[in-house]
Amino acid sequence: MKRLLIFCTVISLSANVFSQAKKAPVKKVATKAVAAETIKSNDTLIEITTNYGVMIARLYNNTPQHRDNFIKLVRQGVYDSLLFHRVIRGFMLQGGDPASKNADGTTMLGGGEVPNVPMVSAEFNKNLIHKKGALAAARTENPEKKSSNCQFYIVQGNKVADTAQLANGNYTSEQKEIYQRIGGTPFLDQNYTVFGEVYIGLDVIDKIAAVKCGNGDRPVEDVRMKIRIIK
Repeated sequence: MKRLLIFCTVISLSANVFSQAKKAPVKKVATKAVAAETIKSNDTLIEITTNYGVMIARLYNNTPQHRDNFIKLVRQGVYDSLLFHRVIRGFMLQGGDPASKNADGTTMLGGGEVPNVPMVSAEFNKNLIHKKGALAAARTENPEKKSSNCQFYIVQGNKVADTAQLANGNYTSEQKEIYQRIGGTPFLDQNYTVFGEVYIGLDVIDKIAAVKCGNGDRPVEDVRMKIRIIK
């Protein structure tokens, strides 16, 4: 089965995400990426519970196909007990492969999809960038850049010290400031659909990104997720 990948110039990401040797207690955290006033009354909010804490994310209304597909899968319980099967420190956490639920440590992950659900058409938007905490869809190297029907990644990235990296991206001054202040992965912009963002729990991203990983960037100890809609 063909593995789902995030392709870029130097790094190739697949649909796996990761686990750590010591499991921290699950607890709500207050580290915020955005101010509370930016959360709109009609935003869909989700809670992602992991071995290392809880993240709260909002789904963007201007990527309706990805939003609705994700909501449907969450309500069906598709993500319950799946793994973050691929983790790359300074880059991203990837998960959502249905095959990861009961996979042993030798199983190659990253090619799983939900049966009888189509890929999601790309919904690129220059206002939605790969800042730290961005929730985006994995995909194969298909010409239309359609997204996986279930696999996603959460950006950790790095702070952008060299603004020359942003020179050709038509970024606003606010977006440039975000990349400099909290970081991200700008080279993925307009290549993968960003459809939400973690706005509470950025430190949880860092904790998971720091876990020990083995073959295929899979965490040595499983990092599982449970996702529910809270609004």
